[in-house]
Amino acid sequence: MKANSLADLKHMQAHLAEQQRLRQEREAQAKLDAARQAAAKDLFSRAVGKVQRLPETGRVPSPKLPAEPIAKQQALDDKAVLQEAISDEFDASTLLEVDDSLSFRRPGIGPDVTAKLRKGEWAIQKQIDLHGLRRDDARETLSAFIRDCHKQGLRCVRVVHGKGLGSPGKTPVLKGRVQSWLVQKNEVLAYVQARPMEGGAGALLVLLARH
Repeated sequence: MKANSLADLKHMQAHLAEQQRLRQEREAQAKLDAARQAAAKDLFSRAVGKVQRLPETGRVPSPKLPAEPIAKQQALDDKAVLQEAISDEFDASTLLEVDDSLSFRRPGIGPDVTAKLRKGEWAIQKQIDLHGLRRDDARETLSAFIRDCHKQGLRCVRVVHGKGLGSPGKTPVLKGRVQSWLVQKNEVLAYVQARPMEGGAGALLVLLARH
């Protein structure tokens, strides 16, 4: 009986000693981890340097607005409209009326229309001056102008192309181009050379179809 009690006592003492040893190891490991964290924090503080709090401004940052979507298809459509079948090779001379001043009227438009244009019975609602523009720029600018005026419901506009006095050989190159381009625009019903007070041989009065 005594032997059994003595053995149990020794076993208990050994168990307690093992628990104490494990507890001491855990405490030592915890101290070591804390020391490492403190060293890392100190290293960061020394690397960053002294930090100062920014002064309060009382301003609230406004939220960023989402970027507007890019109308890619609309841009492509507009570009296609500007390039719609306007050719520099188109010969409009056969469609022009040969009279005191060259004029054009689309099939189905009576001669009274061009007569009224010459008399100024349609008020000029808008005009564009193509002076100084290169051929490609002038073509696209004129196309956009006619398209926009037609969308706005305008009927009579003036296109100033100049008399070509500043061109080499004083040949009105742009004048012939403009006549050809206008014939190719479906929005154009007719045009005549402007009256002297409205630009004469350097401009055209253009009648547009109803929108």
